[in-house]
Amino acid sequence: MPGYDTLLNAFVTLLVTIDPPGLAPLFLALTGGMNRAERFQVSLRASIIGFIVMAVFAVAGAAILSLFGITLPAFRVAGGLLLFWIAFEMIFERRQERKNRSADKAVTIDHIRNIAAFPLAIPLIAGPGAISATVLLSSAFGGVAGTLMLLAILAACILITFVVLVLSERIDRFLGETGRSILTRLLGVILAALAVQFVADGIKALAAA
Repeated sequence: MPGYDTLLNAFVTLLVTIDPPGLAPLFLALTGGMNRAERFQVSLRASIIGFIVMAVFAVAGAAILSLFGITLPAFRVAGGLLLFWIAFEMIFERRQERKNRSADKAVTIDHIRNIAAFPLAIPLIAGPGAISATVLLSSAFGGVAGTLMLLAILAACILITFVVLVLSERIDRFLGETGRSILTRLLGVILAALAVQFVADGIKALAAA
């Protein structure tokens, strides 16, 4: 059974990679012209789709890796490096610029009713970083009980994301540009430390193999 530290580590890693505060301004931009009820429907659908995508990798992540002949330690190193790059982008505010480009591109291609699936659910909520983190964390949650605990943590993170999207207008007004910048950089530093730990654990396991 995973300990308290493992549970907290999983929660923080998933929440930081999903980055709900960073999604708030993008959500407002994507749902411009919608009323409160329509925004609620979009945020609910996006959260459900994002959870389903990440839940699949939480349950079958190891099987998907083995299908391609990828060992878990190797994925730990690769996933850790990816998470470190995301942390780097967060600290130097490059991730928000990339997300803005994805959002703008999607609005011109897809109809407004489809933005819940793309780009909100994929790749803004269930992006490469969040999916990689889910697969990495699944190794620490063995057995049915462990998997259920990981799904519960994932559901909690998605629930927080949903609440942030629903309250995005108020949160964005409260944080402001300076508040968002400080929060994003702080979360980036935390994610960088977690990413280094993933890489170190992966290298240790590869060396012992």
